Order: sequence, then structure tokens, then C-alpha cells
Amino acid sequence: MADFNSMKLNPRLLESLKNQGIYEPTPVQDQVIPLLLEGTDVIAKSQTGTGKTMAFALPVLQRIDPEVKNVQALIVAPTRELAIQVAEEVKKLSEPMGIDVLSVYGGQDVVAQIHKLGGSVQIIIATPGRLLDHVRRETVDLSQTSMLVLDEADQMLHIGFLEDVEEIIRQTSKERQTMLFSATMPPEIVKLAETYLKKPKEISIRKKEITVKEIRQRVIETTDRSRQDDLKKLIRMHRPYLAIIFCRTKRRVSKLFEALREAGLEADELHGDLSQAKREAAMQRFRQGETRFLIATDVAARGLDVEGVTHVINYDIPHDTESYIHRIGRTGRAGSKGLAITLVAPKDKKYLELIEKGIRQSIQKQVLEKPERKKDKSSEEKKGSQNPRRLSKNKHPRR
Repeated sequence: MADFNSMKLNPRLLESLKNQGIYEPTPVQDQVIPLLLEGTDVIAKSQTGTGKTMAFALPVLQRIDPEVKNVQALIVAPTRELAIQVAEEVKKLSEPMGIDVLSVYGGQDVVAQIHKLGGSVQIIIATPGRLLDHVRRETVDLSQTSMLVLDEADQMLHIGFLEDVEEIIRQTSKERQTMLFSATMPPEIVKLAETYLKKPKEISIRKKEITVKEIRQRVIETTDRSRQDDLKKLIRMHRPYLAIIFCRTKRRVSKLFEALREAGLEADELHGDLSQAKREAAMQRFRQGETRFLIATDVAARGLDVEGVTHVINYDIPHDTESYIHRIGRTGRAGSKGLAITLVAPKDKKYLELIEKGIRQSIQKQVLEKPERKKDKSSEEKKGSQNPRRLSKNKHPRR
């Protein structure tokens, strides 16, 4: 594997990497950076946590001309959280380069964005909807954009942004270099690549077998009625330092959030119905450890990478292996062993079988014991119902 010095990167980029304590490229960076520096179109199949952001950010920054004051590079991300995360990394790397970077996403002040876009912006990191809003307002011109990154392309398809993405591509220069990053390659993304990329090189990076080697996994057999109580028991048993709890829908996230707060637990919710300010505040509190439990939907948590997550809890089981791997991959980082817990009701068994087949592993099953106190109480009530004296006290005396 090459090091960054051998990649002929700008000395200021090398200095920026050194200041962050980064010396060796990850596998995706090692394979992708040299191709992108040559101007080649690339399709990279790579998951969150493999270092893919830096794999495209370094070549993009290297090829920007600071003297040219138009949008030279565009990075499109499916969610505001991911756009913010990518923007932070790009801005950190670009500090010594004199390159203007702007993030554009929903929830921000449109007028303020228009004002910034009127300046000399060379890199835009954006979500599709808000970017197209600016295109239609004619407050952004992408006709000279020569580098286009589509990050988490499969998620943009999942959210329903595919048509928007195609419209954005058509707004950019026909001579552009296109970089497509995706965790999976569904047929629609393959077709997108065939239509808009020119002789792309395909790179596939498998994440280290994180599900088998670095994360302990448990299945808790439950019922829909006792699911919430079982979650609270698990929290008392395991006492997570930082835990992400996944729910299937925004409504279930909010309902569980209220229940955990009522139980006195430090929790926050993360889903698409919250304002951008609230989402950013929730993420900030979780990253700083002010709240220990982040309850989220898959879409809101896409691209989320927080150090120190000790537990991932699937309150609702994911319906495919890929989503399961994405979720539990958010724990067990930095050499520590994380714990992934999945609550499974009888109706969820088919999804569990699908996941176990996909990861080629049987996950240890467990049933939480019911408190003895409740058993004793029900036992006493049963005895009482058979006690004629007790019955006679509750009945009106015969006249």
C-alpha cells in the first residue's frame, strides 16, 4: 500500500493530513485517489467508515484552481447530516489551500445562501432538493462544474432523489469527471452510471468483517406489547455509554423518545420532521456525550459516524442484511468491541432468518426474565380467587 507522500499530493494537503495525525491511506483511499488525480471517472462500492470522504475530497481539492472563481466541484449527498459531515471534513482539509467551500441544504436561510453563492464559491456540498431550488432561482451556475461527486448514491435512490440527481448531472459540464460512491449497486444506480459516466474504473472495497469479528451480537426475543419494557430492561442491564437506537418510522422514533424521557433517560430523537437546527443540536449533544441515547430512523442516521458508540439497538429489526450491517457498523470502532442488540417479535422472525443467512452467522438468542415480583403477585391473586372467604367479602350477602 502506498503512503500519501507517494501520491504526489499538494504539500499543503499533506501538511493538513499531518496536522490531523493521518499518515497512511485506507484501502479505498489507496485505490481511488490515484485514479481521481488522473481525471478518471470512478465507481466505488464502499460503506460508511471506510474513509471514502477523504478518498474523493483530496483529489477534488488538489485539482481546484484557486484563481478561478466559479463552482469547479460539486459534491451531492442524500441527507443534511451527511452534507454537514462531508463539508466539515472538506473545509478542514482545505484550510491552507485558499479554496472557498459552501454547504447548501434545507433548513438554512435561503437568502443567506444566495448571498454566499454570489461570492467566489469553488466547491459546493449540497443535498439535491435545495441545490435544484437554487438552480431554478438561477442563484447557482453549474455549467462550468468539472468535478461531480455522488456520495451515498443508493441512499439517494432510496429517498426518491434519483430524478433530481439526473437533473443536477445535466446542469454540469459535459466534460466533467464523475465520481460515484455507493454502499450497494441496485439496478437503477448501475443504469445511472452507464448513462452518465465515461469509461469508469470500478473499485469495490469490502469493509473488514466487522459484523463477525468486532461486534458482539444478541437477539432478544420479545413481543410487540413488551418491546418497550424490554428495551428499558436492556438499558438497565447493559448501561450503555453511548447508544444509537433504530426505529422503523419517524412516528415510532418520537413515541420511543417520549417514553425514554419519561423514564428519566438522557435521550434525543433524530428524524426528517425535525428542523435543521434541532437535528444539529441533537447530534452535537450526542457527540459530546450530553445525551447517551440517540433514537433515529435509518435515513436520518445515514452517514452518521460518532466515536465512542458502545451499543447499537435495533428496536425495530431492519428488513435486509445491508441495512443491518450499516446499523451495527456504527459501534465497535477504534479497536473496541461493541454490542449490537436486536429486538425480535414473532412476526419479525422472517427478517432475522434473512439477516442470519446474509451474514452467514447464527446470532445468539435470549429471552429476558420477567420480574419475580410480578409472578408472586399474580400467584397471590390466583390463590385469592379460589379463597371462599375472600370471595364472600367481595359479594353482597344473601338476603
